[in-house]
Amino acid sequence: MAAEARVVREYESIREIRGPLVIVEGISDAAYDEIVEVELPTGEKRKGRVLETARGYAVVQVFEGTTGIAAVGTKVRFLARTLEVKVSDEMLGRVFNGLGEPIDGGPPITSGVWRDINGDPLNPAARAYPEDFIQTGISAIDGMNTMVRGQKLPIFSGAGLPHNKLAVQIARQATVRTGEEFAVVFAAIGVMHDDALFFKKFFEETGAIKRAALFINLADEPASVRLITPRIALTLAEHLAFDLGMHVLVILTDMTNYAEALREISAAREEVPGRQGYPGYMYSDLASIYERAGRAHGKKGSITQMPILTMPNDDITHPIPDLTGYITEGQIVLSRELHNRGIYPPINVLMSLSRLMKEGIGPGKTREDHANVSDQLYAAYSRAVELRSLAAIVGEESLSEVDRKYLRFGEAFEQRFLKQGFYENRSIEETLDLAWEILAILPESELYRIKDEYIKKYHPKYRRRRQQQEAKAAATAS
Repeated sequence: MAAEARVVREYESIREIRGPLVIVEGISDAAYDEIVEVELPTGEKRKGRVLETARGYAVVQVFEGTTGIAAVGTKVRFLARTLEVKVSDEMLGRVFNGLGEPIDGGPPITSGVWRDINGDPLNPAARAYPEDFIQTGISAIDGMNTMVRGQKLPIFSGAGLPHNKLAVQIARQATVRTGEEFAVVFAAIGVMHDDALFFKKFFEETGAIKRAALFINLADEPASVRLITPRIALTLAEHLAFDLGMHVLVILTDMTNYAEALREISAAREEVPGRQGYPGYMYSDLASIYERAGRAHGKKGSITQMPILTMPNDDITHPIPDLTGYITEGQIVLSRELHNRGIYPPINVLMSLSRLMKEGIGPGKTREDHANVSDQLYAAYSRAVELRSLAAIVGEESLSEVDRKYLRFGEAFEQRFLKQGFYENRSIEETLDLAWEILAILPESELYRIKDEYIKKYHPKYRRRRQQQEAKAAATAS
């Protein structure tokens, strides 16, 4: 917005200071999300935004907190514009704080465009359906919970589980099948100092920082900044995707910290609480973040979103994962039991789901046998888990030979398919071939979810037989 078009109004009529909020009297033309400048008698200036307005007053949320602000002598300027941030591809390879200010010692961002952090909503008619396979290098995701370009697929974790490791591994490895790499926008929301250091160190040491922009909001910073950080990150993602034609992967961790900040601000406003004290509008607020993923007709770029949240007390019915599950297209659930057994990544595939998986797999995208193999893995592992419970009661010796093979399959599935190294990046072909090796533990009659033609083509027994025949034919010819 041009400077001459702004109508700046200045007031010195603070009625009350409540937590991170300042209530200003005598104003009747404030707008929601309008940016405010608070100037202390010392000359210090802080930024804020209007959360609520009515006849005669406005509630202002101060980003840097209200510590040191006095009701007398403080000037509050309403700037007649929403919060904007300058975004540019120069931001890739850089580290910023939660308000988008560089903290890596580098120069300020000089080029670029100013954008409203609330974004420009995509017209639903302009949205293109997500259907392109994303290879993360993680077998449990690529093989059984495939992520597609333009999808929003969250990770449901718990305190102490390695979701941060999984997040940065995916950020480093994610590619589309055409070989194009993703630009990564990584937003750490309300994280501890050691986690922030881990993120920065990992991206710098692995070289992944070259294609990534990091936004780090620390836990000891004001709660109001946590509400801004993901929106600034997504504003950059929208510029890279829809203006510059890049494929962008946005990772937001931890959305539980975001929701806690939302509850804290709501309590300061004395709003009527909803479930477990969270505001009743938390669903629409989360949707305003999650729905900024997708593809658009006529645009080459895309935004794929992977929010991460830690479920309080590992409760998947808690309001945060519950509402997130309604908005997003599936979830990757981490298991504390698998983690305690030393399996990384500890993905509980039986509780995980990618609702758009079928659109991103198959001939020309992954491989023709992908859907059948995934279905068979789910069916066989589910039976193996059931038989473990039964064997614990009646003993393994009481099971049939086929049932004992299912137990062997379950152990191999967890130790060879689910478990992989932090730096192990498997292609989809390697993932599917490994799945066939594990399925070969079972009798062919148990592979009832796979077409016979795929069994004859990909089953290790038949593949070895063909290789022997080819070797024999080659030796005969020579």
